[in-house]
Amino acid sequence: MTNALEKGSRRLFISIVAKLKHIFNELHFELVRTIAEGGMGIVYEAKQMGAGDFSKRVAIKLIREEYSKIEEFRNNFIGEARLVADLIHTNIVQTYHLGEISGQYFMTMEYVDGITLEGFIRRHSQTAQAIPVDLAAFIISRICRGLSYAHQKCDKYGRSLGIVHRDVNPRNIMLAYEGDVKLTDFGIAKALDLMYNEEGEVIAGKDEYLSPEQARREVTDARADLFSCAIVLAEMLLGENIFEAKSGEATRRNILELTIPEFMEMRRDLDPRLDDILQHAFQRDRDKRFQNAQNMLTALEVFLYGEGYGPTNEKLASYINDLFGKNGTTAAKRWALGETPGLELDEA
Repeated sequence: MTNALEKGSRRLFISIVAKLKHIFNELHFELVRTIAEGGMGIVYEAKQMGAGDFSKRVAIKLIREEYSKIEEFRNNFIGEARLVADLIHTNIVQTYHLGEISGQYFMTMEYVDGITLEGFIRRHSQTAQAIPVDLAAFIISRICRGLSYAHQKCDKYGRSLGIVHRDVNPRNIMLAYEGDVKLTDFGIAKALDLMYNEEGEVIAGKDEYLSPEQARREVTDARADLFSCAIVLAEMLLGENIFEAKSGEATRRNILELTIPEFMEMRRDLDPRLDDILQHAFQRDRDKRFQNAQNMLTALEVFLYGEGYGPTNEKLASYINDLFGKNGTTAAKRWALGETPGLELDEA
């Protein structure tokens, strides 16, 4: 009986995929592969076809048919597309188009040829390596750049849009093989004129990356994203999320009550200036935290470049290629010695 059900589900899935491919072909998109699949949607790599053998790699985010019929999910998906349509920044994944086919909504987005930060962290864990301190700080500084832009975005009348991402976590950070760092998935982002859920009624975001105000179901502002940035930075440096527990409730309690550690005691090669930045960003009282992403970005860049050269997109690209290459198990050691393949070309 189980085998029959599995075969039936498989046939249904194949049928749906074939239908989607046919429909997208009519729209001049060729689906290449599934990038990610979640409960509410699927992200595909696709080719956008045009006249004269024109072809462009894009990502297509498709909301599942059953959720397309639910007004709340449909409004949130459309709201995300509207929100990010004008967010044009090198550290934010760009959205090109919102469409609808047979009752299903989809977004066409910039395709990032690379890995998620989650995969980057996992690779270090699998190979028993620590992420280099300066690269961790560099990655989160690029996210602060993107957030600073989004947080300050205004409408055509010069009024602040009040954008808060609310879901900064390693799955939503892309590292391109060419070294670009990009923030994606504004699916639960808050904007003053695009709120379909009353904030405070539900917890938006993944438990282990929430700010204290999110954990308390309070109204958020841009400073919530900076606490999440601190969590991600600490995870890169330590190889684990300091708040994560066995249950969501226990994790949220840790976010509200756990003593913030002295990070230099947990990682001996950590610079005290970076420890200070983490302690500042981890203030539970948001009035004592960095007051905007630009302030946190400035602190990180002074740490990275205040005494000379520091990481660049090109250097990050060289490291990623080394990390995922045949000798990747010792990539961090080569980085510390300045022997990462390609670095000599970057510094020549």
